[in-house]
Amino acid sequence: MCGIVGWLDWEKNLSDSGIIIEEMVDTLVPRGPDSRGCWISSNICFGHSRLAVVDIEGGKQPMTRSKYGWDYTITYNGELYNTEDIRQELLLKGYSFQGHSDTEVLLLSFIEWGKDCVQKLNGIFAFGIWDSRKETLFLARDRMGVKPLFYNLKRQAIIFASELKALLAHPGIPPEIDHEGLSEIFMIAPARTPGYGVFKNINELKPGHCMYIDRDRTKIWQYWKLEEKDHGDNFQTTVDKVRFLVTDSIARQLVSDVPLGTLLSGGLDSSAITAIAANSLKEKKQSLATFSVDFVDNNMYFRPNEFQPDPDAPWVEKMSKEFSTKHHYTALDTPELITALRDAVLARDLPGMADIDSSLLLFSREIKEHVTVGLSGECADEVFGGYPWFHREDLLKADTFPWAINLERRLQVLSPDLALRMSPLEYVRNRYQEALQELPFSSGTKENQHEAFKRISYLTLTRFMPTLLDRKDRMTMATGLEVRVPFCDHRIVEYVWNIPWEMKNYRNREKGLLRTALDGILPDDVLWRKKSPYPKTHNPQFLQSVNRELTNILNDSSSQLPSLINKKNVLNLMKNSTDTSDNKPWFGQLMDTPRMLAFLIQLDCWLREYKVRIV
Repeated sequence: MCGIVGWLDWEKNLSDSGIIIEEMVDTLVPRGPDSRGCWISSNICFGHSRLAVVDIEGGKQPMTRSKYGWDYTITYNGELYNTEDIRQELLLKGYSFQGHSDTEVLLLSFIEWGKDCVQKLNGIFAFGIWDSRKETLFLARDRMGVKPLFYNLKRQAIIFASELKALLAHPGIPPEIDHEGLSEIFMIAPARTPGYGVFKNINELKPGHCMYIDRDRTKIWQYWKLEEKDHGDNFQTTVDKVRFLVTDSIARQLVSDVPLGTLLSGGLDSSAITAIAANSLKEKKQSLATFSVDFVDNNMYFRPNEFQPDPDAPWVEKMSKEFSTKHHYTALDTPELITALRDAVLARDLPGMADIDSSLLLFSREIKEHVTVGLSGECADEVFGGYPWFHREDLLKADTFPWAINLERRLQVLSPDLALRMSPLEYVRNRYQEALQELPFSSGTKENQHEAFKRISYLTLTRFMPTLLDRKDRMTMATGLEVRVPFCDHRIVEYVWNIPWEMKNYRNREKGLLRTALDGILPDDVLWRKKSPYPKTHNPQFLQSVNRELTNILNDSSSQLPSLINKKNVLNLMKNSTDTSDNKPWFGQLMDTPRMLAFLIQLDCWLREYKVRIV
């Protein structure tokens, strides 16, 4: 995994632009602490910051290879899980390799197949390739959007990078935000509308999309999308195929030339990855490193609820013993969670999921002390239907994004003057309708149950899942840790998308199909354990610290935050924040009133640290 930057300008000679590219790469050093490189031609330059995982010496970038006297140069962030399959195909076509990196395989794939190379790839990636013969730049992003790619496009120039901070390091891109960006922050965040970079004039290449730039035109197109197909397999065949796809995806993602482990919560998804990885390493007479996170004094304050029915610790211990893993426990305390709220903003470049972000950032630092690559269970809930909105009638029928139905709480926080100028409810409604218009099927005047589940599944895959993938990428890569997400394999997503809900919800249990497919791999009690999300602190000191910090901000005349919010309403929320009856989820299952208040702390930090100017 790495950080990439690039700058193409048809009207400017970039030969002396190395300093700017280096400054952009400087911002990405946490993503790629092992080495860096810069490549400059007359109208284009690439920069790269590398986290070395495969072919430590031979995979350095930017990388150039030639054919028939013409050069092709790549800057690439990602990991291919079918590298050897493609390598063998290229060898049969007469290509030779200087190393065994997936970077070289990807570059030669482009030389052979051009823009169609993306159809060959199984992996997570964002890359740019310069073709010196045609004088064209080709950009692409993986199907599910695991790896980020942002850009600033002008009439005769494009600047791209892995992260927003790298773009903002370019002198031609100011940190400005308009009403559309503010609407994203207050009404959509911590999610983002696909394609939006929040900052003015910054966009995101959407998942499953490519971009082609030459002197005459810029073209963006979608090379992959979900397609409606009849599911002809019976239940047992479906179970068998899901089992194969899941185990094959995990096995492919165990390839690494550096130490590797799994993130283990004791839930279904992380336990499945751990079991399969541990069994695979056992065949090589190796033991698996596993990692879990908890919070100081959580055992004192934890209370079961519909979202978190039981603590993780006993299940983690059971799994570690069952599969003889080398387990590492991390316990985080409240003060460090609060302090790391700022670090999480700097990692994400935006206010995010409050301590849900900061805890993962701190956890990742601990993991990085032992391994460079981790495997995590993200995306199983999105793919197999594990979230409450798949199972609760009120959420299933909600005429908005079901993970953020409490729009009145967001409006409470927003300054009335700003709300008048932004039209926030209309903004959310428009973004929701845009999502519905993308649905790969058409429904009648009245939506049937099958269509309702397909709708909620599409929204989850394209609007909710990217939020967790953003979080995972930024918090882990900020520590130089590569975390892979096997359940996000596009083959799994494509197949499961067309499986009828009755099969997915087998035995009327969330992810019932996945549980059945993993039978015999996991102990029965782990296999059928009720879903429990990523852990969070239940210590009342967290809310006390948040309220204290936010009070200081609201009384600080140098802060922009008070001018953007309804201070009276926010103070009332703080006053009543210990009232659990009024503690409604603000985003998803984890972000409640205390996290919403912590989000405001992150917003203030973001405005200050990035010197954001509202235009």
